[in-house]
Amino acid sequence: MARAKRSLGQNFLVDPNIQKKIVQALDPHPNDTVVEIGPGHGALTRHLAGRVARLVAIELDDDLAAALREEYAGREDVDIRHADALDMDLDQLAPSPETLRVVGNIPYNITSPLLFHLLEQSPPVCVVLMVQKEVADRITAAPGSKTFGALSVGVQTAARVEALFRVGRGAFRPTPAVDSAVIRLLPGPRLSRSDARDLRTLTRVAFGQRRKQFQKILRTSPEYALDVDGVRSLEAFTGLDLSNRPETLHPDQFVALSRALRARHLPRAYAV
Repeated sequence: MARAKRSLGQNFLVDPNIQKKIVQALDPHPNDTVVEIGPGHGALTRHLAGRVARLVAIELDDDLAAALREEYAGREDVDIRHADALDMDLDQLAPSPETLRVVGNIPYNITSPLLFHLLEQSPPVCVVLMVQKEVADRITAAPGSKTFGALSVGVQTAARVEALFRVGRGAFRPTPAVDSAVIRLLPGPRLSRSDARDLRTLTRVAFGQRRKQFQKILRTSPEYALDVDGVRSLEAFTGLDLSNRPETLHPDQFVALSRALRARHLPRAYAV
C-alpha cells in the first residue's frame, strides 16, 4: 500500500462500515454514472464498481491512479482518470445530470473551491462528500449560529444540504488530527453567473465585518458605499431590517439583497 502524501492531504478511509454507509447515502442506481473524487486505494471504488452503469474515478496521485488502472484494466464500466478534480467537466462525464452522482473524501485545502466547482456546473442528482468536521459545520450552519458565514450562504443557495454522520479520526490511515463528517448535497436550480458573482462579493464583504450592522457595512464598504437614503430605500424594497448583523439573514435573503443591489448598479467592484 502506497504511503499517504501530506502534500495532497491524503488520509485513507479504512473502516469498511463507514465505506458502506457512504455508498448507502449516495443511493446509486444501476443506470447511474458515479464520479468518485480521490479514490485513493479504491475503498469506495470496490463498493461501487459493477453496481452502476459507469464509474469514473478521478485521482491526482500518480502512483494511486496507476495502481487503480491496473486493478480495473479491461473493465469498460470503470474509467480511472489521472487528473485534478478541480479541472473536471461534469457535462462530459455523464449523458445527463439526472443520472449523475458524485462521491468523495475531500482534502480540507480544496473543499471550498471543489464544492463551488461542482455546484456551478450542470447539477448532479446527489453529491455525498466526506469533509473535515469543522467545514461540515460551516456548510450546514443555520442563520443566527456562530458558524454561519459566506460558505454556508454560497452552498445553501445552490443545494439542499444535509449533515449525515460524524466520522472519527480512527477510521483513517494515517490518523488525521481532526474528525470528519459526511454531508449530502441535493443541488437545485443554479444561479446565473452574474448572480453568483454578486452574491460572492456581498457575502465576502458582509462576513468580513460580521460584528457590524449590515447597513453600516453597506455604507462603509467601497464596493457599495450607500448613503443613509440608499439604505432606507433598500430596506423598503427588500423588506429587510439592515440594522441586523449579516448572520441573521437567510441565504435566500442574501440573494434578494444581492439582486436589489445589482438593480442599483452595485457592487462597484468585486471583492477578491
